[in-house]
Amino acid sequence: MAIVDLVMPKMGESIMEATVLKWHKKPGDKVRMDETVLEIATDKVDSEVPSTAEGTITEILFKENDVVPVGTIIARVDTVGNGVEAAPTPAPQVAPPPPPPTPQPVAAPVYTAPVAAPIALATATDANRFYSPLVLNIAAKEGIGMVELERIPGTGNEGRVTKKDILDYVANRGNAAAAPQLVVAPTPQPAPVVQPIVEQAAPPPPSPSVVPVAAPAPTMNYGNNVEIIEMDRMRKLIADHMVRSKATSPHVTSFTEADVTNIVKWREKNKNAYEKKYGDKITFTPIFIEAIVNCIRKYPMINCSLDGNNIIVKKDINIGMATALPSGNLIVPVIKNADIKNLIGLTKDVNSLANAARNNKLKADDTQGGTFTMTNVGTFGSLMGTPIINQPQVAILAVGAIKKRPVVLETEAGDVIAIRHMMYLSLSYDHRIVDGSLGASFLTAVANELEGFDLNREV
Repeated sequence: MAIVDLVMPKMGESIMEATVLKWHKKPGDKVRMDETVLEIATDKVDSEVPSTAEGTITEILFKENDVVPVGTIIARVDTVGNGVEAAPTPAPQVAPPPPPPTPQPVAAPVYTAPVAAPIALATATDANRFYSPLVLNIAAKEGIGMVELERIPGTGNEGRVTKKDILDYVANRGNAAAAPQLVVAPTPQPAPVVQPIVEQAAPPPPSPSVVPVAAPAPTMNYGNNVEIIEMDRMRKLIADHMVRSKATSPHVTSFTEADVTNIVKWREKNKNAYEKKYGDKITFTPIFIEAIVNCIRKYPMINCSLDGNNIIVKKDINIGMATALPSGNLIVPVIKNADIKNLIGLTKDVNSLANAARNNKLKADDTQGGTFTMTNVGTFGSLMGTPIINQPQVAILAVGAIKKRPVVLETEAGDVIAIRHMMYLSLSYDHRIVDGSLGASFLTAVANELEGFDLNREV
């Protein structure tokens, strides 16, 4: 029998663990090379893990919802045996219970009230910390809110809270809460000692303490005509990130509009020739990203993050693009080094990342390292939006639907009214770093960049 170990793959430079979502195979099942064995989830993306060998699954070492460090063996494959099933684990031998000990007279111990061990808490919250789905589930079950969760010191990579950290915290938290509820047994008193003159009488026994019983939490009455749907794992992560972003950054949103008639006409004129020449469909998204990148070069303070009192200005320009999934959730794949790519390279990256997101083929690295995010709320028909910042970034730009409107144009012959393709832009930014002057200036620069698009640009 030749056994091959399947290990938890490394999904990215900063990914140190993953959660087992679903096993597609069980012990005794045959598996082909590169066939999906299980689905896993990190803080950023869900992925499928293929088999690195062909044979029969003999052992599965982790259950669904277990959090597994990268590089850990998760299953084993027999590459020689045909249909060899894993040998059943023998039942442990149960030793007969020992005879009861002979009772010995033991003096009643003196009760000493326990003192709850102090729980070590971090002195400052880390609002940029990510939590594994398992940690978030434990926190939800134990009634631990985000403020309390962020105060738990982590022993994982980069200070992340591990399963052991939160379980230790819950254990200490429960002991501290239960200590006052103990019933104090009466302390045995020594026999009175007879003195020549005064006889000391034994004090009366203390009254037993009453143990308080917590009242059950009231159940919310939703009524009869409702449907209750539990949030899926990704929706819980999105909810957590959005709440944390609003709690971290004081959001300010500025608005402007842009005349994108030249872009609409150029795309309509060249989209067929572009697809024939490069094998890719060109959408508005790479054109918008190109304009954003050009303006970030002029206003580099938009491309930064905050660490305490330090402003971290990013030299790389990595643009995240919010992408809708078939489930209705959103994910933000990242175009790395967008500042060194032309329109052709941006188009290829936009299309490949969007397709990978829709087909659940994104890698963990595909969603990491973003320095600025763009979201297209116009895809769903919205004229404008007030997007929430994608932490730890400091700004996010939303583009609305492109609509034809009558607009006053200034010409050499005077003002005229013309039908133009107009689009609203909205920029949400972190007012701790980006003030109104910088935010409005950057947003206006993006609008001017779009309006100045060359209608005669070659494909």
